[in-house]
Amino acid sequence: MSNVAESVAARVMRVIAETQRIPEDSFTADSTFEEMKVDSLDGINIVFAVETEFDITVPDESVKDLRGVRDVINGVERLLAEKAAQPEPASVAAP
Repeated sequence: MSNVAESVAARVMRVIAETQRIPEDSFTADSTFEEMKVDSLDGINIVFAVETEFDITVPDESVKDLRGVRDVINGVERLLAEKAAQPEPASVAAP
């Protein structure tokens, strides 16, 4: 795992811990939301927090596929890669 991936994983896990008000060491990257007793409303709150943390937008159709911490980490990494691949919008110079 690269340092970039580790920092994304660490940030995702911190966001989940803060959102769920649980210690970070009480779950791992391989924990499922079922094991963590995360319900659908909690999942939505996690998605909102992750979107804010990483300045990304998680597509609604992707949310239903999130079953655990690893799914969130992988999804964030994918969205960040897509965001990085997009060209910067051209700025309009003032006359």
